[in-house]
Amino acid sequence: MSDYYEVLGISRDASAEEIKKAYRKKALKNHPDRNPGDKAAESRFKEAAVAYEVLSDEKKREIYDRYGEAGLRGAGGGGQSGFTDVNDIFSAFSDIFGNSAGGAFDSFFGGRRQRTRERGQPGGTIAQQLPLTLEEIADGTEKRVKVHRMTACRTCEGSGAKGGASQLKTCTTCNGSGEERHVRQTPMGQFMSVSECGRCRGEGRLIENKCPECRGQGRLDGESSIKVKVPAGVEDGMVINLRGQGHAGARGGRPGDLRIEIREKAHEYFIRRGSDLIYNMEISFPDAALGTDIEIPTLTGRASITIAPGTQSGKVLRMQGRGLGQLRSNRKGDQLVRIRVWTPQNLSASDKKALEKLRESETFQPERTEKNKSFFSKVKDAFV
Repeated sequence: MSDYYEVLGISRDASAEEIKKAYRKKALKNHPDRNPGDKAAESRFKEAAVAYEVLSDEKKREIYDRYGEAGLRGAGGGGQSGFTDVNDIFSAFSDIFGNSAGGAFDSFFGGRRQRTRERGQPGGTIAQQLPLTLEEIADGTEKRVKVHRMTACRTCEGSGAKGGASQLKTCTTCNGSGEERHVRQTPMGQFMSVSECGRCRGEGRLIENKCPECRGQGRLDGESSIKVKVPAGVEDGMVINLRGQGHAGARGGRPGDLRIEIREKAHEYFIRRGSDLIYNMEISFPDAALGTDIEIPTLTGRASITIAPGTQSGKVLRMQGRGLGQLRSNRKGDQLVRIRVWTPQNLSASDKKALEKLRESETFQPERTEKNKSFFSKVKDAFV
């Protein structure tokens, strides 16, 4: 037999506040969530709870001080052989931990569980793809998508009952709680197990006359057109989650979600790199050598770009702000124009003759710096 004062580590003249603080310290230290699988800690946690239940009550404490634990049993009080009310100990616990502690105390002492009961059964989530062009992604867009989904029955207002939700009856088995409780006595007190009510399946209400339209389900198979707002800069594979736009729940249950997965369409001209666009532009050798103005495509139409004289193949020109919008930003990416000097393959006799003359000119020989010359000499010597 344990002394309750020793269990909490306090003196016999401890105040109510000291008792509460001592219990808080013991309970937090030995709580099962902090000591998973530790039977000794679980036992100390239960002992501290019993001690606190007695010493925090002035009348029970007075009886305990005079007659010990036996006096509590004789007076119909608490102690390890049973509490006056299974909810007394839970009230003491919630005073310290708040209502969120109910789950742990229920499992040990059978305290009343605070449960939020949902109507019906929740609806399922729908996943659907949404193809988008780069033009739509650039500034964001608004699309309407057709979704095949279960919708709430209008005849019974989604309740499943003929005549609507007002015709639902409270389940007499669980008295509308949706739960069935089974209490058993143990040496440690009363233990309560809670399970879903088998009659109403946890809903707390029963349908006596089913809706003829939906046959008691509260929902019907159908198709809906749903508006989807797409922000600028989304990428392939991103998901837009629309809460409550999935399947309607059965018998008034909360609806599921609609998950829209972005699918980016390939573009005729552009390659995407983040918020930038890459456009590969082939130009002739004369245009690269002499320079020119060329019209090229952009996401918003066509624009002119200047090719400077002597432009080399591989050079990248930047068109600022011609790319895609960026998520959570007002900025836009750029359009990058990558120059490729095109080499003709089918030359006429006159073309070949003209190129032969150009090949003899020093002007048309690739420039090599002293560093490059040194490099090429070393490469040549390595293969000699």
